[in-house]
Amino acid sequence: MSQDKSFYITTAIPYVNAAPHLGHAMEFIETDAIARYKRLMGYDTFFLTGTDEHGVKNYKTAAKVGMNVHDFTEKYATIYKELTKTLTMSNDDFIQTKDQKRHWPACQKLWKKMRDKGDIFEKEYEGLYCEGCEMYVLEKDLIEGKCAVHKTEPSLLKEKNYFFKLSKYSEQIVKLIESKKLTIYPDFRKTEFLNLAKEGLLDVSFSRPRSVLPWGVDVPDDPDQVMYVWGDALTNYISAMGYAEETERFKTYWPADLHVIGKDIVRFHAGIWIGMLLSAELEIPKGIMVHGFVTHNGEKMSKTTGNVVDPIGIVDKYGVDALRYYILREIPTGRDGDFNDDIFIERYNSDLANNFGNLVNRVHTLIARNDIPDFSFNLDSDLYKKEVDKTWSKYTSKMDEYDIYQAIQTVVELMNFANKQIEDTKPWALIKEDLDKGRGVLCNLLEIIRHLTILLSPIIPTSCENIRQQIGLNKEIDSNTEHGWGALEGDWNSLNESSIVFPRIES
Repeated sequence: MSQDKSFYITTAIPYVNAAPHLGHAMEFIETDAIARYKRLMGYDTFFLTGTDEHGVKNYKTAAKVGMNVHDFTEKYATIYKELTKTLTMSNDDFIQTKDQKRHWPACQKLWKKMRDKGDIFEKEYEGLYCEGCEMYVLEKDLIEGKCAVHKTEPSLLKEKNYFFKLSKYSEQIVKLIESKKLTIYPDFRKTEFLNLAKEGLLDVSFSRPRSVLPWGVDVPDDPDQVMYVWGDALTNYISAMGYAEETERFKTYWPADLHVIGKDIVRFHAGIWIGMLLSAELEIPKGIMVHGFVTHNGEKMSKTTGNVVDPIGIVDKYGVDALRYYILREIPTGRDGDFNDDIFIERYNSDLANNFGNLVNRVHTLIARNDIPDFSFNLDSDLYKKEVDKTWSKYTSKMDEYDIYQAIQTVVELMNFANKQIEDTKPWALIKEDLDKGRGVLCNLLEIIRHLTILLSPIIPTSCENIRQQIGLNKEIDSNTEHGWGALEGDWNSLNESSIVFPRIES
C-alpha cells in the first residue's frame, strides 16, 4: 500500500460543561473507524479531537460550584481525554481551546486575516439571545417562543460587538457545495443545508464584551472584546496543526479531508467555518460527514427521566468492542439511531458471539485437535478467494463513501459464507476421509478469518488483535502485504492457545 497520500480527519470538539454522553461516543467511534480504515489502506492519517472550553456558560457554572473556571473546564476535559482511551480511539492529538500557546495564536492570526480583508466590522446589535446555545437566535427558529433545543425563552440583548460578513460568501459557499468541492455526507444532509443557504447566509456576531464574557480568546487590538465561539472553537481544526507558525504539519495535512459532526452544527461548519476560510484565503475542507442523534429505548435521553446512557458504564459492563460494534452496525451512518438494551445484547450475541466468535473457535479447535502441520491453498481456493475479493470490493466502496453501516453488512455476509462452508464441507469428517482435502478446507477458512480480522479492525480493533494472536499472526496488520489472498501460505506454522473472544451475554 502506498504511503504517499495524507488524510486529515477531525471530530467536533465537545463543550465541556458536563460529562460525555452516548452521542459523543458515537461521534468518536465513527471518526476513529474511518481514521483506522484510512491507515489500513496506506494513508498517512492524522486524527484530531479536543474540547471547547470557553464561553459564558462555563464561566457562570464554575462560579456557581465555587471553582476557578480553568480548573472547572480542565476537570471535564480530563474526562473526555479518558473517554478517548476507554473507547480505544487512535487520535494523534487532543487540542484544548484554553491552550494559550497552541490555540490562541491561530485564532488571533485568523481574525487579523479576516479583519484585513474587510470582513470583520463593528456594530451595535439588538436581538434574541439563547444563553443555553450561547448565540443569537432568529424568531422564526423558535417554537412557541422558545429555543428548540433548550426549551427556554431567549432574552432580548443589545450589545456592541464585532461581526463577520458571512453574507459576502453565501453564494460562493452554495457553489462550492453544489460542485462537490465541499462534499457533505450523507447526501440528504447536503440538501438540508443548501435549502437553508440559498435563502442567504446572514452576518454573524463574532465577539462579546469582556464585561459579559471574561473567559475566552482576546480580540486583537481591542482589550474590551473577547472572541465569540466561531472564531475560537472552529479554529481548533487549524490551530492544532500549527497554522499560526505554518508548521510542516499544517502544510502536510491541511486542508482537512473530513470533519465529522452532529446534525445540529451543520450550518456552523458548512456555513460560518467555510466563510471564515474563504475570507482568510485558506483552502477549505474536502468533506463534512454528519451524524444524527441517539435515543435510548426509543426515548430522548434526559437526566430528568434517568435514561441517559453512560458510554463508560457500557464499556465497563460489556467491553469496548461490544459498544463500538453496536454503534457502527446498528445505527445507519448519518441517521438518527436508538440504543436499545435488548437489541444491544441480541446483536452482540448474534453477530459476534455466535457468528464470528463461533467461526474462530470451530476452526481453531479443528486445526488444533487434528495436528495439521502445514497447509495448501490449492484445493477449492477459487470459491473462497472469489468471496473474499467480492467482500473487499463492496467494503472499500462503502468505506470510501464513509458508509460504515453498509460496509459492515458486507463483512457479516462473509462471516455467514464461512460458517456455511463449515456446515457444507464438514471438515471434521473430511479430514478422516481425505487429509489433503480437509487440510485445504481448514486452510481456506483460516485465511478468511485472517481477512475478517483486517476488515473488522477499524470496527472492533481490540478483538481483532486478540483473534490474530490466537491464530498465530502478528497483532499489527501489515498493510503492504496482507490485503491479498494467500498471505498465510508458507508463513503460518502454528496456533496459539485459544480463549473465548466474545463470551455470550445472558440477558
